[in-house]
Amino acid sequence: MQERDDPETVGRRVQQLRTQRGLTQRQLAEPAYTPAYISTLEAGRVRASDDALRHIAGRLGVAFEELAVGRPAHLATDLRLRLTEAQRTLATGAAEEAAGQYAALFAEAERYGLMCEQATALLGLGECALDTGDLVEARGYFERAEERTAGEPLPMRVPALRGRAVSHYLAGELRYAVYLLESALDELNRSGLHDPDALLLLYASVIGPYMDMGAPARAAKAAEFALALAPQVGDPALVARMHRSVARTLLAEGRVAEADASLAKAAELYRQLQLRTELANCHWMRGYVYAQDGELERAEAELREALAMLSATRAALYRSQAAVELADVLHRRGKSAEAAALLEEVLADLSPERGALHAAAAHRLLGIIAEDGRDTEAAEEHYVRALSLLERAGAAGDLADLCRLLGDLLRRTGRVEAALDAYRTGLGHRTAPGTTTLGPAPAQPPL
Repeated sequence: MQERDDPETVGRRVQQLRTQRGLTQRQLAEPAYTPAYISTLEAGRVRASDDALRHIAGRLGVAFEELAVGRPAHLATDLRLRLTEAQRTLATGAAEEAAGQYAALFAEAERYGLMCEQATALLGLGECALDTGDLVEARGYFERAEERTAGEPLPMRVPALRGRAVSHYLAGELRYAVYLLESALDELNRSGLHDPDALLLLYASVIGPYMDMGAPARAAKAAEFALALAPQVGDPALVARMHRSVARTLLAEGRVAEADASLAKAAELYRQLQLRTELANCHWMRGYVYAQDGELERAEAELREALAMLSATRAALYRSQAAVELADVLHRRGKSAEAAALLEEVLADLSPERGALHAAAAHRLLGIIAEDGRDTEAAEEHYVRALSLLERAGAAGDLADLCRLLGDLLRRTGRVEAALDAYRTGLGHRTAPGTTTLGPAPAQPPL
């Protein structure tokens, strides 16, 4: 016997389909069964054998599965194909269109009790919400995907957990994002669940929060593990994401040529896969690399390309990040008015709960522009706003630099005690780069 719905449910389904097709109980029963048997079955008073259901399904012109569990034949396969189509739609940057596809597919999967397909659709909806900058909504979708996979092994739950961590990270909740990612890594490695795809996804995702929290040593170690795992991973999009994340640690170590090479690999993979938002992020990162190396003209070209692509795909938060980097390059090239206008536009789309780190970067740069224009009052206001956002996020590395800028400004305007307070604040954050701010490092994978 195959697993199926209870006799009453199956009986109602048989009766409904028979009535729709205009058949009598005798026509449905013959030649193998009697009308009385069909009547008893439709009333839910007998559990039909598999042979009986196959006979009835044949007479009704439906698959056995549709009678037994109410699910059309090949539905799960068809849903998976359509989920792949929705993923392709999202890859082109059409997040709102993809969200509509995922929502319809989730409703269909829920109707027929297909838990795996429900979880996949919810993951897609979460990624769409991340692209459009709806972080609370994204978090909700990822949490629901985790619920649908609660009984599965941890590697199956990692994509949903990673999505939830990213939504917290983009909201400026760095410490909690790191906690989620490190906990999963620790559990995978300690329990022997060495799934390369799951581990690579987690290591690539934790690099950004580590860097922003002022823990470059942990970021470099995560990058080392990710690079070692990459040959075991078959998903090219996942490998490309890893290369993009690793470039940050290479750049922090002054290995500019290697960072650029890593981004070139990622960009080529994204180009082949036609992942427009991810390709745009590669342009942004390459612009950042060129800017750090003093090649401002090349940096501006890459960042303008990234901004245009992200504007077209309506990837709001990623667009804000690229815009801040472009504004920095414009300021350094003497185009401060254009840079300031771009930053004000960025701030209009952000809030402390949505893109806190991007907003802090915008205020910091506006402060520098104001200070260059000798408007010390406006500069101080922007620095203080940035300080508040960074303290809330726990971004230790950026905090130390900002406190230096604020302290220098206060000292130049004769407020020595206030300047000393600012310097002390920066030093306090600088002395805790991932030891007091983070717990013990997670267990390591067997490489």
